[in-house]
Amino acid sequence: MGTKNWVSAYSWVTPLERRSVVSLVMERIKEAFLRKELRPGEYLPSEAELTRSLGVSKSSVREAVKMLQAMGVVEVRRGQGTVIRKAPGDDYLSPLIFQLILETGYPEDLVELRMMFEPAYSVMAMERATGADLEEIRETLERFERAIAKGTQTAEDDIAFHLAILRATRNPLVIRIGETIFQLFKPSISLSMRTIPKIALRDHRRIFQAFLKKDEKELRQAILKSYEGWKRSLYRKQGV
Repeated sequence: MGTKNWVSAYSWVTPLERRSVVSLVMERIKEAFLRKELRPGEYLPSEAELTRSLGVSKSSVREAVKMLQAMGVVEVRRGQGTVIRKAPGDDYLSPLIFQLILETGYPEDLVELRMMFEPAYSVMAMERATGADLEEIRETLERFERAIAKGTQTAEDDIAFHLAILRATRNPLVIRIGETIFQLFKPSISLSMRTIPKIALRDHRRIFQAFLKKDEKELRQAILKSYEGWKRSLYRKQGV
């Protein structure tokens, strides 16, 4: 068995003030991530070392680690320690989605968010897309069309197109944020799939054609045009 990849610098591990101890443990670890003192694939110091160095109880350290584990930030490996995950698994739901759900009060909030975010990442993807990316996007359109023909279309068929474009940005931050944001749009997209799936498919094709031509103006126009049906579904879903 290879040697554990223990973190080498513990400058962030110093005694904490007595406030909300668990949240402070979480905050100290988060700051270590931001300063690159902790990196994906590395192990956290042991529970005993964190307890001693931070000046907190074992129960506080355990609770903080459990919260990080639930968020998909770390993975507890029996007999080895707690390792920082390289990426959250599919079985984890970003805490950001809960915060966004709670703070979304009006349909206009979602409309403005999408109008600001989607054209920007789509242009980035258009400039960076490879042949493989284009093929993946094309395949999502073909699957969407087959689903409509069978009458089995769902929000996932629609969203798959947008996620394929997201991945073409090659920017992990944009991809992760985009994946989270599209969860907010899912209920209204589900309604669109029951009422106007063929219009949604037509709009996707227009977006893809502009994407292929690398025409930024046409791409932005196609994206904004596609919001017309979606916004009607969104307002209907919200009872507006």
